[in-house]
Amino acid sequence: MNRITRLNSALFVCDIQERFRELIWKFPHVVYSAKMLMDGAKALNIPVAVTEQYPKAMKHTVHELDTTGAKVVEKTKFSMMVPEVEAWLKDQQRNHVILCGIESHVCVLQTCLDLKDKGLNVHLVVDGVSSMRKSDRSIALQRLKEEGIIMTSTESILFQILGDAKAENFKDISNIAKVPRPSDTEPLGFYE
Repeated sequence: MNRITRLNSALFVCDIQERFRELIWKFPHVVYSAKMLMDGAKALNIPVAVTEQYPKAMKHTVHELDTTGAKVVEKTKFSMMVPEVEAWLKDQQRNHVILCGIESHVCVLQTCLDLKDKGLNVHLVVDGVSSMRKSDRSIALQRLKEEGIIMTSTESILFQILGDAKAENFKDISNIAKVPRPSDTEPLGFYE
């Protein structure tokens, strides 16, 4: 497998919508991670796809996430790999996908499996995914790890793509990483 770079990667943001705000376990952490990733993708010129699960009922992407410049697609299928996103990804010519969003055991899991089935490298941002129930999240992460999905964190993937403190965008990524986390608890981890 080739290493992830700004030239071979895309960011997928799965269904981080207003209706889920009060339902998802540690939702502020998911939003924080997604915002960092989206800001990082913008600084690194990485294309971004955002899906919204049936927004008529679930509302649109939360206001904290700026979707300007992103490919925003409404869907009813659980996986993000609907025809419009699939065609967009093919046009981008990227073979690594960074994924964050909700819910871990439904839309995120099915997206990971669909991407893997297409031969793509999937980097699941563990501190950027959650479910309504902590146990569903834990089971999904374990299953995806067993399926060969690459587990990472928000900061780790951004600095991995950057690669060098002398890189042109180091200051941008460093400033993004310094934004304070939600104060209620530690960030989401693999074993939570």
